[in-house]
Amino acid sequence: METIILAVVIAVVVLGALGGLIVGTRRRKSLPPPPPKAPDITAPPAEPHVGEEAETPRDEPRRTIEEVDLPGGPPVAVEEPPVPAVEAPEIEIPEPTAGRLVRLRTRLSRSQNALGKGLLTLLSREHLDDDTWEEIEDTLLTADVGVLPTQELVENLRERVKVLGTRTPEELRGLLREELLKLVGTDVDRTVKTEPADRKPGIVMVVGVNGTGKTTTTGKLARVLVADGRTVVLGAADTFRAAAADQLQTWGERVGAYTVRGPEGGDPASVAFDSVKEGKEMGVDVVLIDTAGRLHTKTGLMDELGKVKRVVEKHAPLDEVLLVLDATTGQNGLVQARVFAEVVDITGIVLTKLDGTAKGGIVVAVQRELGVPVKLIGLGEGPDDLAPFEPEAFVDALIGD
Repeated sequence: METIILAVVIAVVVLGALGGLIVGTRRRKSLPPPPPKAPDITAPPAEPHVGEEAETPRDEPRRTIEEVDLPGGPPVAVEEPPVPAVEAPEIEIPEPTAGRLVRLRTRLSRSQNALGKGLLTLLSREHLDDDTWEEIEDTLLTADVGVLPTQELVENLRERVKVLGTRTPEELRGLLREELLKLVGTDVDRTVKTEPADRKPGIVMVVGVNGTGKTTTTGKLARVLVADGRTVVLGAADTFRAAAADQLQTWGERVGAYTVRGPEGGDPASVAFDSVKEGKEMGVDVVLIDTAGRLHTKTGLMDELGKVKRVVEKHAPLDEVLLVLDATTGQNGLVQARVFAEVVDITGIVLTKLDGTAKGGIVVAVQRELGVPVKLIGLGEGPDDLAPFEPEAFVDALIGD
């Protein structure tokens, strides 16, 4: 019995050992690899590893790009292109004003000669009847001399021709020259007042309607003053016309004159005030103030021009108020002149574009209308084509040689 029990136990043990061996063999077989694990998007990206060295982090400081040896040699320095230097405009030396009108006489006579030659031709007729004198009147009126000055001239000529009797061309020319000089006026002071005796600087305000060449005239006047040895500050008080300040500044830079300007559309009176202030601080001889071109029919704008004058006079009285008129507008220029004279006290007239019209008689008419002299005339587009008005040279250009 014991033998049987021992045999069973041995058999069980043997079977158990065999079963464990089989299970162990199954367990030792390679299992399929686990599915790939999804990356953690919240974790910082791993730095790339290169061979064995990547396993050990480096404690060395990072090198800058300048310290790293790039392939192909040292880095090439890129040179910045040089910034071109802005050169100051070259200062021009204006043409002397003495005798300038004489030098421009040919240009003046080209347009005005018709008046003088027409008068001399009529006066040279053998019989000066009423019809001839009417033609003489028409010639003068066509040249914009004006009604009253024309009547005065014709009456004087009739009387002198009647007394003279026989008339040679030389006598007629001399006679006409004398009478025209009386009309134009030779005993009037035509100096542009820029040197007050008790202070510095002289203050000149330039006014006029748009299109008369006012800003250009202001720039040319600066050249006239510089040519006569004066230092100038320009005030760009025409703040409403686009590029007016730029235009005036360009004129000033050519002759070394400083330009005071304000914001576009700003207060003209403020610019005018600052111009005089700067002129005082810089110790210049003259301040020229270019005002906006006022339409003489706009009451509000004319009032503003009066404001500019009042503000400037807080510094000092104005020495000159020059009215710029376009000679080609003829009698319409007289309407403009009257309105400006009511707002500001006009002290002198500048006639521009006189070389572009045969109506030189406007010189006589506007002087009679305002009771102030023509002081400057413009005879072209050149920078030095603004000349002091000289009655003798003007009349000589009218009647020719």
